[in-house]
Amino acid sequence: MFTNRGDFIPGTVQSVIERDVPPDQYRNPFLAGAMVELKMIDTIGSGIKRMFRIQRDRNFPMPDYDLGETGVVKVTIPGRVIDERYTRMLIKRKDLTLMDVITLDKIQKGYSITPEERTGLRKKKLIEGRHPNLYVSESVAAETDTRADYIRKRSFDRAHFMSLVVAYLKAYHEANRAEIEDLLLDRVSDALNEEQKHHFIRDLLQEMRKDGTIMPIGRTKAAKWVLVPDQVHDA
Repeated sequence: MFTNRGDFIPGTVQSVIERDVPPDQYRNPFLAGAMVELKMIDTIGSGIKRMFRIQRDRNFPMPDYDLGETGVVKVTIPGRVIDERYTRMLIKRKDLTLMDVITLDKIQKGYSITPEERTGLRKKKLIEGRHPNLYVSESVAAETDTRADYIRKRSFDRAHFMSLVVAYLKAYHEANRAEIEDLLLDRVSDALNEEQKHHFIRDLLQEMRKDGTIMPIGRTKAAKWVLVPDQVHDA
């Protein structure tokens, strides 16, 4: 993390990224000119955009600018992979614009994006999901060899989750709601929020009860779920 006292003169990072010419205002033009003459810096005004390009070329996350405090500019340059899917996408998709990469970087970090940014990515079929639960689209997943991860996010395969519950009960004979949630929560699609995941598991258990696969022992939240006798016999 680098911290600098003073306002961010360009106003926004996006304005620096989008323009193709150096800024026409410097906090200390004499110092900037002297550093160029002494060859301490190569050019004037291109450092911010170059930093984003270098991170993109390294397949690393984009720099994070924090302009929330008046009179202070903070920037963090990540030196590690945050989301392997994003990294593989950068390796494969060299056709993406820098602004595309910056916006997708926000998604991998869980940041919000503007409606205009969402629309732009959707038009290019780079993302799917409902706001704010956005994720890499199937086309990008195919390009980045992440089909399995895409399916994990996209598909709610109830039969698969039911088989996990049955296998658990065959092995341990009984399980309460918390134990079943511990088994399934990490496997339920990340396109759902935490509350939706809990509801999905609740509905799954009720469906298994109705079809005669499992039954509860007890009527409170502490009830144990067990396989019905026929299912135990089949095991």
